[in-house]
Amino acid sequence: MTNKNTEETMKLLVDLVSIPSPSGNTNEVISYVEKYLADLNIETKRNRKGGLIATITGIDTSQHRMLTAHVDTLGAMVKEIKSNGRLKIDLIGGFKFNSIEGEYCQIETSNGKKYTGTILMHQTSVHVYKDAGKAERNQDNMEIRLDEKVHNANEIRALGIEVGDFVSFDPRVEVTPSGFIKSRHLDDKASVAILLQLMKQLKNENIQLPYTTHFLISNNEEIGYGGNSNIPPETVEYLAVDMGAMGDGQSTDEYTVSICVKDASGPYHYALRKNLVRLAEENSIEYKLDIYPFYGSDASAAIRAGHDIVHGLIGPGIDSSHAFERTHESSIENTAKLLLQYVQSKLVI
Repeated sequence: MTNKNTEETMKLLVDLVSIPSPSGNTNEVISYVEKYLADLNIETKRNRKGGLIATITGIDTSQHRMLTAHVDTLGAMVKEIKSNGRLKIDLIGGFKFNSIEGEYCQIETSNGKKYTGTILMHQTSVHVYKDAGKAERNQDNMEIRLDEKVHNANEIRALGIEVGDFVSFDPRVEVTPSGFIKSRHLDDKASVAILLQLMKQLKNENIQLPYTTHFLISNNEEIGYGGNSNIPPETVEYLAVDMGAMGDGQSTDEYTVSICVKDASGPYHYALRKNLVRLAEENSIEYKLDIYPFYGSDASAAIRAGHDIVHGLIGPGIDSSHAFERTHESSIENTAKLLLQYVQSKLVI
């Protein structure tokens, strides 16, 4: 049976994925998180990059922890207004054009107007294009069909649409009776929801943390630099909470918390990894150890930026990452349980 905290996390996650927030245009979702934490009387501040840092003072204020999850998502930007009344797009984040074919989308203009459309191959109709299925899914062949009566570039510009306008994808979020949540952008809004619910639990249950702990809701992770700054010099441990990658050869699944031992940036801190495993085993938390071969986190970005920290990475297992994502409430619950134990544990050095 799902516990109350997990039920609240799932509801919060539905809200988060429903707010468009491609990297570079995250103010609305950051404002949502900011209000959520303000209602809990948790101190927050924004950094110049637009991310949000929440702080809970601990018993020891000389040594700090930082946890981070990112609220920015994959998306796109208008690259060209085409003479046929459609839009060419440029991708934001690491994914392929084929993963957004047929997707409903929203275009937000610089003055705040929003228009809907569909991302399609130019050669979509099999009644017209003999080789429609063989054409390459790339920037030249894919375009946005606007849900507006437009025939040319001038009519599109008359709507206020211009090069550089942000494009977000319809999340199509659904929670199933069997406990799955399927949606775009579970990477990494599932982890953001978990951290928000964790902070709420700490406040509601008056849990005193051993060390001052910062929670960074970063907003540029998908483009590589969301959490590599604003790390207080007192920070000893830095834990990224991000999705666990699933696929052939991976041990991560949709039901446990994934503890990453290595990604494309190299191994994560061995002592911290062993402490996370110990906490999981001592508290009957289901986990998997894994290596993510084509992956980088805000923790690895912080290491590359030169910060002298102990770094780690955990998160819920997400199927079909950067495409049609899905996870299960049990993975969210196991991740939340491990984080609750972690923030109350001793530093590893």
